[in-house]
Amino acid sequence: MLLCRVGSLLILLASLSTVSSHAVAQSRDGGDQPGYVPTARDEELDPKWQRTVVFYRTSEPPGTIIVHTNERYLYVVQPGGRALRYGIGVGREGFQWQGLLKITRKQEWPDWPPPDEMIQRQPYLPRWMAGGPGNPLGARALYLGTTVYRIHGTNQPQTIGSAVSSGCFRLTNPDVSDLYDRIPVGTKVVVRQRPEV
Repeated sequence: MLLCRVGSLLILLASLSTVSSHAVAQSRDGGDQPGYVPTARDEELDPKWQRTVVFYRTSEPPGTIIVHTNERYLYVVQPGGRALRYGIGVGREGFQWQGLLKITRKQEWPDWPPPDEMIQRQPYLPRWMAGGPGNPLGARALYLGTTVYRIHGTNQPQTIGSAVSSGCFRLTNPDVSDLYDRIPVGTKVVVRQRPEV
């Protein structure tokens, strides 16, 4: 009888370690963990990725958003040769893009219906998730043109500064809330993969 209980315990432990390793594998696939709610401490970024004002030369007018995917920064052009710089997470290899778009819509605590293509790559994802602190889109979303791409918050702030998304640009929830309050619908967004020459 003791041998049977020990055997049952070993089977239970083995199944728990399988679930744990599967969860770890899922968390590495795009940095999406629906339902995880970050703490205020999680939202504290390395100083390199923290929001700050920097000198920035561009011919774009103040108010324009410029995303440099290779640098992992989003800039909001300010007057006087300056920009407000935010650390961001960008699309992983094969999901990076460049172009010129406008913000067409803004949403607080957006719902998340993962696109069919994303569900095919990550079948464990929910088919729909209500907005809220555990939602991978985070506190705010700014929609880019008629594409599936957005500038949005995240429930995975540790992914800021890395290439993990399916093409969207993610900021911490405090940063995306700040950006949301500054940027109107119709704002020009320039996405670049390489620095200007």
